[in-house]
Amino acid sequence: MCDDPYADDVRFVQDAAVTTLRYVALGDSYTIGTSAREDERWPDQLVRRLAAGRPGAPPLDLVANLGVNGFTSRDVIEVELPRLGALAPGFVSLLVAVNDVVRGVPADAYRRNMEHILDAVASHVPPERILAVGTPDYTVTRQGAAYGDPRRQSAAIAACNSTLALLAERRRIAFVDIFGVSLRAAADASLVADDDLHPSGRQYALWVDAIEPVVRRLLGIR
Repeated sequence: MCDDPYADDVRFVQDAAVTTLRYVALGDSYTIGTSAREDERWPDQLVRRLAAGRPGAPPLDLVANLGVNGFTSRDVIEVELPRLGALAPGFVSLLVAVNDVVRGVPADAYRRNMEHILDAVASHVPPERILAVGTPDYTVTRQGAAYGDPRRQSAAIAACNSTLALLAERRRIAFVDIFGVSLRAAADASLVADDDLHPSGRQYALWVDAIEPVVRRLLGIR
C-alpha cells in the first residue's frame, strides 16, 4: 500500500463523509479583497458558509489567499503559482483578468497565460477541485472611468470572462460568472467599498450566493 502524500492535509469528519481540504485562493485585488475587511473577502465568506451548521472540521480550510492588488495573469504565473507546491492544496480558486484589461494585455496573451495557469493548477489538484471565477465590471463604480473608457473596458472584461469560461469548460473545471451581479453596483452604492472602486463585503456576499452551490456540488456536500 502506498503512503498518501496528502494524509496530513485532509481531516475526516467523524459523522459525515466529508473531508477538510486545504484551500488556496489565487488572483488579484478581487481575491485579496482590496478595501474590504479580511472577513469580508469572498474566499473567507465562502469558507464560513460551507462550515455553517456542520460539526467538526469544515469542508474547506483557507490556508493561503495569494491574491495581490494590481496583479495580472502573468504575475500569477510568476509569483503565485510557484508557491502552490509547498502549500499542498486540496482545492484552488482562480480569479484574474482586470489588470490585464487595464494594462491593455492582448487577448491572445491573456488566453495563453490562463491556459498555463489552469494546466499548472491541474497538476496539483484534479479538475473537480478547481474553481474559476469571472471578473466583475468595475466600470459601473464612481472611480471606474479613471481606468479607461468604460464601454471599451466593460467589453474587454466580458471577453476575458468568456475566454476563461471556455478554457475552464474544456478542462472540466467549474466556472462561475459574477459579472452580472457586479452590475448591480451601478444603482446600489452599498455594493462598493469606500474606495469607490472595489466590491464591498456586501457585494462579495452576493458572489458567494452564486459560488457556494457550485462548490458544494464539487465537494459533494449538501
